[in-house]
Amino acid sequence: MKVGKQFNTLTYGEYLHLIENHKKFTDFNTLGLFRSIVETTKLSLEEKLELREVAVTAFGKTFEFLQLKDPVTYFGVNALGKTLTKADESQAWDDIRQNQQRILESKKLRHRNFGTYSKHECGQDTCYMQGLMTKQGSILAYYGSGGMGFGSDSCSWSKELKAERHKRDRKSEQRIISHRIMEE
Repeated sequence: MKVGKQFNTLTYGEYLHLIENHKKFTDFNTLGLFRSIVETTKLSLEEKLELREVAVTAFGKTFEFLQLKDPVTYFGVNALGKTLTKADESQAWDDIRQNQQRILESKKLRHRNFGTYSKHECGQDTCYMQGLMTKQGSILAYYGSGGMGFGSDSCSWSKELKAERHKRDRKSEQRIISHRIMEE
């Protein structure tokens, strides 16, 4: 059986029926469900909050992994109905970043080639590479990750540049030393 509708066009009762019987639907998408809770205009704020509680209890592990897969949606679902200051928003993003590192370590994942990290999202509307699939560790992925990097991240291309610079410095030191010896 298929849902047959977009999630954000459903009513409150249809949402509850869909969550209760989600295994019967072949095209059920939990990411789409959480996105639609934030985006729907058919529901009041109280209904959205109740729906969020039902969805989080039904799909707890999926909701926790959502902060790694799509942190913007996770933040939107968590901030639903709250008025956040800049400091609160910054603290929430720091918490998300720490939880992402914890999830990556607990699942022993050494890459982030899934979700929003697999696409170029620099935040500019006019970028011609918007939505382009990127390779993990590339310059494009490093600058286009949407600003959500970890302190443990490192780029292989910056290491190569640093090694090349040190090599040039060592050679120039040798030239300077040999030039001074020849002058004396």
